[in-house]
Amino acid sequence: MEERKVLDEIVTCTVGFDSEKAAAACKKAIEAGIPAYDIVMKGISRALDIVGQKYERGEYFLSELIMAGQVSKAVLNYLQPHLKGESKIAKGTIVIGTVKGDLHDIGKNIVATLMASSGFDVYDIGVDVSAEAFVKKAHEVNADIVGMSALISTTLPYMKVVVDALRNSGVRERMKVIIGGAPTTKAYAEKIGADDCATDAIEGLRTCEKWMGKT
Repeated sequence: MEERKVLDEIVTCTVGFDSEKAAAACKKAIEAGIPAYDIVMKGISRALDIVGQKYERGEYFLSELIMAGQVSKAVLNYLQPHLKGESKIAKGTIVIGTVKGDLHDIGKNIVATLMASSGFDVYDIGVDVSAEAFVKKAHEVNADIVGMSALISTTLPYMKVVVDALRNSGVRERMKVIIGGAPTTKAYAEKIGADDCATDAIEGLRTCEKWMGKT
């Protein structure tokens, strides 16, 4: 099966939220000798671009973003062993987590999946994450971007704690900080010293790609 045909099949299955067929198509692609990185960038990433465009046009909603994220995550899990053996330059490195005091992770998980599927090296450090943990991981992986999520308004002030910790540790100047979650705003991002606020996963991805000069 020619490369374009199998990659188009992956795109169609992902946009149609069929994880089993998407995984099967990825298996065909690997067996056909298509590099795993190309499958991600020319298949999954292209599919997510289409999903993002549909979302921005109001054709898809949060539920569709979640389903697309689940499909791409399943495919990435299948491709992971193959990706490890390939040396490619990622778009950038992002550390992402839900701040201390907040245990919500659906939005964060969607963003992390979209970022990884689009070519970023993503380090998801989970929920209820302390400022110290953000700083430690950002320093450890030489992060280009730190992403913070919060769904509970009472945890918003902790985002500033993280930004201050990054600054005090001396790593803030060399990275971007983006925040997200229902109670966050661009005005609040500016107030706490973050670089931007994403109102949804697609905007977050687009912003990070712009920062890394990949758009």
